[in-house]
Amino acid sequence: MTINEKSIEECFTNHDQTLANRPRSYGYKNFGLAPYGDIWRTLRRLSTLEVFSSSSVQKSSFIRNEEVSNLCSILFRLSCDSRKVDLKYQFTLLTAHVMLRLVSGNCGVEERDPESEKMFLEDFKSRFFASISMNVCNYFPVLRWIGYKGIEKRVIEMQRRRDEYLQRHVDKVRTKKFDSSGSVVEKFLRLQETEPEFYSDAVIKGIVVLMFNAGTDTSPVAMEWAMSVLLNHPDKLEKVREEIKCNVKHKGIIQDSDLSSLPYLRCVIFETLRLYPAAPLLLPHCSSKKFNLGSYEIPENTMLLVNAWAVHRDSEFWEDADVFKPERFEGFVGDRDGFRFLPFGVGRRACPAAGLGMRIVTLAVGALVQCFEWKKVEEEDIDMRPVFGGVSMAKAVPLVALPNPWPEMVPILSQL
Repeated sequence: MTINEKSIEECFTNHDQTLANRPRSYGYKNFGLAPYGDIWRTLRRLSTLEVFSSSSVQKSSFIRNEEVSNLCSILFRLSCDSRKVDLKYQFTLLTAHVMLRLVSGNCGVEERDPESEKMFLEDFKSRFFASISMNVCNYFPVLRWIGYKGIEKRVIEMQRRRDEYLQRHVDKVRTKKFDSSGSVVEKFLRLQETEPEFYSDAVIKGIVVLMFNAGTDTSPVAMEWAMSVLLNHPDKLEKVREEIKCNVKHKGIIQDSDLSSLPYLRCVIFETLRLYPAAPLLLPHCSSKKFNLGSYEIPENTMLLVNAWAVHRDSEFWEDADVFKPERFEGFVGDRDGFRFLPFGVGRRACPAAGLGMRIVTLAVGALVQCFEWKKVEEEDIDMRPVFGGVSMAKAVPLVALPNPWPEMVPILSQL
C-alpha cells in the first residue's frame, strides 16, 4: 500500500504500465477491470468516445436535469408534511435512475410512486451492490472439504441475477421495446452489427456493469458527504446558496449548463472529495512484472493499493489538512493535483467517467441547496464517522435531515 505522494509518483510515473493490470472480473470484458492490453485499450477508447467524452456527457445533460428536478419534486412533497428525509436513499435512487436512462433509455419504473421506487431500488441493489461478508471457509478450511460454499453460492446467484437483468435490458433495446435513442446500449448494438465477434453482448454488459457499479455507488456517497459537511458548516452552505442566487439568471432549478458559473460549489465538492474520498483506497492495481520501488523489489502479480485518504490528509502538503476549507481549491483546474489529490484515481487506469461523476454530484448538491433550507434533526453536529464498505467509504450513520423550501422556490417546485 502506498501512502505518500513520493511513492505514488514513482509508481505511476516510472511504473505506470507495469501497474496497469486489475484483478479479473466479468470474463475480462469490463474495461475498468480488464488486464492491460489491446482489448483494454480498445474498450477504453470506445467507451471514452461513446459514453464519457465531453460531447457525450453534454448530450446526456437533459437526463441529469430531469432526474434532479424529479428529486426536488419528491423532497418538496415530503417537506409539505414536515417529514424527515433519508438523503442516502434519495441520492442512491437518483443515480440509479440516471444510470439506467443513460444505459438503456428507461428509468426502471413505470410509475414514480414511493412504493414502486422502493421495490425498484431494492431489486437494483440486490443485483449490483455486493454486501461485505466474512467467508468462514477462510478460517475453517475443513468446510470446503465437506462442500460448504455459502458465500460463493450467494455471489454466483447474484451474478446470475445480474446477468439476467442486463441481458433483458440489452434485448429490450435491441427489439426497440422502449425509446433508447442515444443510449449506451443502443450505440454499442450499432457497432455490434459491423463487428459482432468483438462487440458481443458480454462486452456490452461488462461496460454497463462498470457504469452501474461505479456510478450508483460512489456518486451517492459523495453527495451524502457533501450535504453532511455543509450542514455542519452553515456559513459555507450559505456561501453556496448566494453564489447560485447571483449567478443563475433564469428562474428555475439549476441546470447542468449553469455549473461552469458556480466555481465555489465546485470547490465544495472537491474539498468534500479530499476529506472524504468515495473510494479511499481507489481500485487495486496489479503488477504485470517485478519492479523496484525505492529500496524494495516488488514481485510480479503484487496487488497495489493507493491510500488516497492518507494522501489527502497529509499535513506536509495541505495546510490545516483536517479542516473543511473549500477556498483552498479556488483557481484549481482539472480534477487532479499532481499526486496529492486523487479522487478519481491515477495513471492510465484513472476513472474515465470523472467528468460525468462530477456533474451528477455537483448538480444534485447545488439543486438541494438552491431549493431548500436544510435543518439537522438533532442539535448536535452531523455524525461524520466513516465506514468502509469494500471499495467505497460511506457514512456510518446515514444522513437524515429536514428540508424546508425557500419561499421564492415554492412556485417552481409546486409545478414539477
